[in-house]
Order: sequence, then C-alpha cells, then structure tokens
Amino acid sequence: MGQRTVLVMANPRRESTLRSARQVAGRLTAAGIAVRTLAAELNCLGAQQVPDGPDAAEGTELVLVLGGDGTLLRAAELSRPARVPLIGANLGHVGFLAEAEPDGLAHLVDQVVAREYRVEERMTVDVTVCGSGSVTASTWALNEATVEKAARERMIELVIEVDGRPLSRWGCDGVVCSTPTGSTAYAFSAGGPVVWPEVEALLMVPVSAHALFARPMVVSPHSVLAVELIERAGTPGAVMWCDGRRRVDLPPGARVEVRRGALPVLLAQLHAPESAGARFTDRLVVKFGLPVAGWRGRSEEDAGKHA
Repeated sequence: MGQRTVLVMANPRRESTLRSARQVAGRLTAAGIAVRTLAAELNCLGAQQVPDGPDAAEGTELVLVLGGDGTLLRAAELSRPARVPLIGANLGHVGFLAEAEPDGLAHLVDQVVAREYRVEERMTVDVTVCGSGSVTASTWALNEATVEKAARERMIELVIEVDGRPLSRWGCDGVVCSTPTGSTAYAFSAGGPVVWPEVEALLMVPVSAHALFARPMVVSPHSVLAVELIERAGTPGAVMWCDGRRRVDLPPGARVEVRRGALPVLLAQLHAPESAGARFTDRLVVKFGLPVAGWRGRSEEDAGKHA
C-alpha cells in the first residue's frame, strides 16, 4: 500500500483559515500522511504544491476543506473528476455541507488519520444549454442550476417543461433547478422544500413568479427538467449560474435542460452512532437555530415496541 495523501484546501481570503489549514497540514504530516496544497492558495512546510486544475486531487485519498460552503463547492470541482471524497470543516458562515465546526477540527483530523469515516454519494445535475438548434454550453452542479434575469428592472418570461411536456409559463425573476443537497441553499431561500440528502429527486422552484401555478415541485430523479426563454422583440436575455460559480449568458430563445448528473460528488462523513437522517435533522436544528424546547422523544417503553 502506497503512502496516503490528502489535498488540503482553504479559503485563501481569510488569514485565520489559512493558519488553521497549516495546523491541519502539520498534524497530518506528523501522522505520516503526505499533504498536497494548491500552489496559488496555501503554502505549508513539507507540503507538495500543485497547480489548481483537474489533476490536483488525482491519486489522493481525500480532499480536506477549510472554509464555508463556497470553498467546499470549489473543492468539489477538483474532487469530482478524480472520484475522491471531500470532507469539510466549517470556518465560514452557515457551512451546511461541512462535517465539523472550528472546535472539532483536531477531532476531525484524528478521525481522518484513523480512517474513521464513511463515504456517501451526493447526486449532481448535468446541465445543457441549447440555442439555434445546437448545444452551446454544458456544465454541472452539486447544489443547483438557476436561470435568472440579467437586468434588475426586467422580469424574464419562460416556459417550464418536465419530461418533454410543457407545464406552465412564468413571468418571473428566475427558476431554480436543485438537487436534494441544494434544497437548503438557494432553493430554500426561494421557498422550496427541505429534502433529506438520501432522497433521490430533482426540485424546480420558481423565484418571484407572476403566475397562478407557481409552486415548488419535486420530481423523479430520472426526469428531465427544461426551461425555455420566450423569444420576442424586446425580450431581455438571462443568465444561468451553476452553484453560484459557473456562469452562462442566455439569449432570448435559449433552452436549458437539467438532468441527473452522470458523476456524483463523494462526501466523507465521520462515523457516528446516529443514522444519516437523524444527523441531517440535527444539522437543520443547529444551522437554522430551530426551536425544539419541550421535545420529549419516545419513551424507552415506546422504543421497545418499535424495536
């Protein structure tokens, strides 16, 4: 068995995060694990520096990310093609995708060293943009693909489609096509439902739609969602964002198709006695500050009846 290697990534705009990343790298190195960092991002004593590109995570065991969800989404661009799991420590704001908080950083590293983690697949979406009868752009997203108005003062008009059939026409600020992982991100802010990560589904959530039928929808993971921009004189163009990181300008008449991604993102989860669903429930309570005072839970007698 060859030497274990971990790619350590951090938010380069925060010096405190970079300091924490160097401490993490030092603990990994002391445990006999080789550390790799991005040359333009982080310089650690004894670490191998590599260019920021598609090969950065190739051959590593894990990508360890320090920062918020934005940093983790950036890391996913490197871990996904390499089929390498990533694990995050939240040093940002909400950090919904992160596995540990700042006070649990040392414990996180210890569990990585001991290989006390499991890997789960998170569904992605593949996104295709068509115009004038041909494909003009292809990309992907872990959280969501959004079609949004490009000009603040103008709504966009579009027709939404599910599985090759038109469903409704909206004048709106935009529409979010989301994975379950993204249900707590932009889709949640737009009024969409929270979907537990182990549920396989696609979400379509309108943003400020002026229409009778403009409710969030949850469809099969095998469905194909499409958004067509109405083309007529004076109609404004739009813009598509994937995970808030990859932008495609959309002219009037453009068509965006969203389907289940061929390649998932691998997330490492620390071993814990709770089920994945229970851990996600606890995460919702903590991240959103939900009130749970007064909860008693099942009694031991009730638990025995359901065992």
